[in-house]
Amino acid sequence: MSGIKNLAGQTVWYGASSIAARFLNYLLTPYLTAKLTGPAYGDMTLVYSALPFLNVIFTYGLETAYFRYIQKKDQEEDVYNTATVSLIISTICLTTLLLVFKTAFADLIRIEQHPEYITWSAFIIAFDSLSALAFAKLRYEQRPIKFAAIRIAGILINIAVVFFFLSVCPKIETKHPNSILLFLYNKNLGVGYVIIANLVQSAITLLLLRKEFLSFKWRFNGALWKQIMLYSMPLIVAGLGGMINETFDRIMLGWWSSAPTEMAVKFQVGTYGACYKLSILITLFVQAFRMGAEPFFFKQAQGDNPQKIYARVMKFFVITICLMFLVVALFLDVWKYFIQNPKMWEGLKVVPILLLANMFLGIYYNLSIWYKLTNKTMAGAWITVIGAVVTIIINYLFIPRFGYMACAWATFVCYGSMMVVSFIWGQKEYRVPYAWKKLLAYIVIVVLLYFVHHLFIQLEFNRWVNRGFAAALTGSFLILILNIEKREFQRLPVVGRFFKKGN
Repeated sequence: MSGIKNLAGQTVWYGASSIAARFLNYLLTPYLTAKLTGPAYGDMTLVYSALPFLNVIFTYGLETAYFRYIQKKDQEEDVYNTATVSLIISTICLTTLLLVFKTAFADLIRIEQHPEYITWSAFIIAFDSLSALAFAKLRYEQRPIKFAAIRIAGILINIAVVFFFLSVCPKIETKHPNSILLFLYNKNLGVGYVIIANLVQSAITLLLLRKEFLSFKWRFNGALWKQIMLYSMPLIVAGLGGMINETFDRIMLGWWSSAPTEMAVKFQVGTYGACYKLSILITLFVQAFRMGAEPFFFKQAQGDNPQKIYARVMKFFVITICLMFLVVALFLDVWKYFIQNPKMWEGLKVVPILLLANMFLGIYYNLSIWYKLTNKTMAGAWITVIGAVVTIIINYLFIPRFGYMACAWATFVCYGSMMVVSFIWGQKEYRVPYAWKKLLAYIVIVVLLYFVHHLFIQLEFNRWVNRGFAAALTGSFLILILNIEKREFQRLPVVGRFFKKGN
């Protein structure tokens, strides 16, 4: 149980800071959907669909490789020096290429009228890439306070800059048109200021990480670098496939939508992007879990019977995301107010599908430890490529007819197939005793509860009755879990005493 407690602590410290940072960022969603037009929000969605894709190329799996190879104490410094030198050189080269071909890239993602967005994005990716290993170093050294402070400070700076340009400057321009504060302001830039705010955030984040970043020495171990590359190269393929699955569907929607006008296409993209963010709880928890789990899993592999710990981690993970599914799916009439443009509410029907899809993705991340521990990262690449092919085929065939609904179902099928393939393959290569029948039953139960609630709201009671029924369904599932897993909860630190026999 100490292993579970350790992971919980890491998830709280490192993951919670990511949750806080991402949640602050999500708070921009209602603000931006109110401030920007649907097509402008679509432009922003297209840019931010491309950024994660580029981030995979710029960082090429070095974070995971760092955690893998730094476990050998005698080469800790060598690993960081070699990886950082490699990252600096590659970042300079890739940023230069992106700047040279910015117009072609802008055409590719259908923002041809704004190539300057690509220029700013190139520097965002560069700064973020250079920060990646410094953040990984903080995680490995278990320095959560600085990690959390920098992540949250960056988001707060981002929000402040966005608010200044989109809310403060227009008021100043109306009342004091000659104010020096308007020196950098152009009212026609609009969504560009969201990207500029991100650029400011990324630059300041790297500045705050300068001590960790500059702690490397210009020493390069060629033999070690080859080992790291052999391990991380398949992770690039996996990462690129993952980004096709996670974010590229917005770009494909822009390519293949049959909406009658360009503005209508971008409105569809913006609607889907905004509704996608309503899977916030599961998305944030999965990210938080990954932040804590990756270094944890590698360390646990050194101990006795780590497979048992991995199985128990999976159980608690699935229980948590099932509860989160109910909290979001059953209370969509509350969560929808994160989107301040009511016209975009027509896309809310994709949210339950995307919630389930992200549940599958989280389970897949849990399962993926088998190929990382056994150095079979090419398996991860193949699994992700399978998912990417599924995504592309479904989107290509069905976006023209069904629009963003096709994107949602493509995401669902993609992550579901990756989860199943990884489970079957992993059990042959590195068997972990997952209680998969029980966990599958939990997922089926929450889906059935969703449909029960969906049928109930067709009776057209008022919203408070609907919410009360939703709360009752959520509470019923929680009681069911507490009874079935009572012995597991008794073994938990702190809360375990509330489940002791006789209580």
